[in-house]
Amino acid sequence: METQKQFWFIVGSQFLYGDEVLEIVEKRAIEMAEKISESPLIPMKLVYRGTVKTEEAATAFIKQANYDDDCLGIVTWCHTFSPSKLWLNGLKLLQKPWCHFATQYNREIPNDEIDMDFMNLNQAAHGDREHGFIGARLRTPRKIIMGFWQDEEPLRELGVWMRAALGFSESRHLRVVRFGDNMRDVAVTEGDKVMAQEVLGWQVNTWAVGDLVKTMSEVTEKEIDELMAVYLEKYELATDRTDAIRYQAREEIAIRKMLDAEGAGAYTNTFQDLYGMEQLPGLASQHLLEEGYGYGAEGDWKVAAMTHLVKVMTEGMGGGSGFMEDYTYHLVKGEEYSLGAHMLEVCPTLAAGKPRIETHHLGIGMNEKDPARLVFEGKAGSATVASLIDMGGRLRLIVQDIECVKPIMEMPNLPVARVMWRACPSLMEGAKMWIMCGGAHHTVLSYDATPELYEDWAEMMGIEYVHIGKDTTAEALKMQLMLSDIAWKLR
Repeated sequence: METQKQFWFIVGSQFLYGDEVLEIVEKRAIEMAEKISESPLIPMKLVYRGTVKTEEAATAFIKQANYDDDCLGIVTWCHTFSPSKLWLNGLKLLQKPWCHFATQYNREIPNDEIDMDFMNLNQAAHGDREHGFIGARLRTPRKIIMGFWQDEEPLRELGVWMRAALGFSESRHLRVVRFGDNMRDVAVTEGDKVMAQEVLGWQVNTWAVGDLVKTMSEVTEKEIDELMAVYLEKYELATDRTDAIRYQAREEIAIRKMLDAEGAGAYTNTFQDLYGMEQLPGLASQHLLEEGYGYGAEGDWKVAAMTHLVKVMTEGMGGGSGFMEDYTYHLVKGEEYSLGAHMLEVCPTLAAGKPRIETHHLGIGMNEKDPARLVFEGKAGSATVASLIDMGGRLRLIVQDIECVKPIMEMPNLPVARVMWRACPSLMEGAKMWIMCGGAHHTVLSYDATPELYEDWAEMMGIEYVHIGKDTTAEALKMQLMLSDIAWKLR
């Protein structure tokens, strides 16, 4: 992942052990940060910033981390014993994600060499417990990773946490453009935008469809020709309606210009408000999704923002993520599946093969002409679907494990992209639990984003998190939701 962003490695010690010990601590911390950064499991650099030996140093490091835009979060570790009161005032000021990496420089206890000098230097088991207490006492959200710093599992956990912290950073300045309003009378796509900005950092505002139409009128034929060349390189042409494809290119260029002018990473529209437009953006929205923009249909700004954030957090992983909707079920006993699709706007990063550009009539909304869109089957593999909902006074992120399959039928007359999957723990139980939680019909489907990634991000953002997996039961989930309601009301 090419970025100037980085994480700061701040190590705990104290003056008690003398200058020689402190020199060894610093030398080892530099070595650890450099080697950890070289791991393919680590998406961004870990940079040693210093050793905390005084209260003033801890406070200064954390103030600097808060105000450095390139610092995505801090990773702390105590090589020796590091009294918690040194960290207290600094950690109370912390505004960035925090990972406590409880590790140890040496893998083994050296039988022949171990003496009290060795014990004084290598007492992370002692220091990390003291450090852990202050985090618990302050009730500060933090990721705790335990393991040897060269092993795969702790580095994998650290890499996942780093990606979540990137999502935290992106969330804090995310702008969402809404072309038109919410689909009429729909509840779950609504929400408190002021709370979303206060809690998540999202700025969600409306731009008139007329502004988009005006921008479309200013797009040049040369610009359209250039984008058409991109389409024809990426996708298979399965229609002779080049006029419809060119119109989608005009829409995409105009939407992108408006998003970029506003510094926005996501947008919504609705088929109920296309005044002045000939087609609902289909291919246009799909290619913008492939380029990393977030999208939400029917004015669903929450799923638009989440789609963009998931794409940011999973950049470079290669599996694919995109806007999705649960559309219909296959309820044959022993062959229970969900079929996910949407009218036009499924992201091509989910495709099993090369998507086809097709043109078909769309019998819903205010379309004057038949929109061009990409048609494909989704790839098989483990994935998740995620839904962010407004519970009134708080936000809840619901994540469900799914297993995508090659669609069990061809569906030759279905003129849209589609993905078929088995929900965990089963379709019947999984759907019941999803409904119990209040999960929306719009989701982010991702082959890359794991429950662990979502949980880390939700904890950083300070929102409720619910996971439905293979071992989840309706009884346990019902109890969790009841206790969560009580806990969040107390908060």
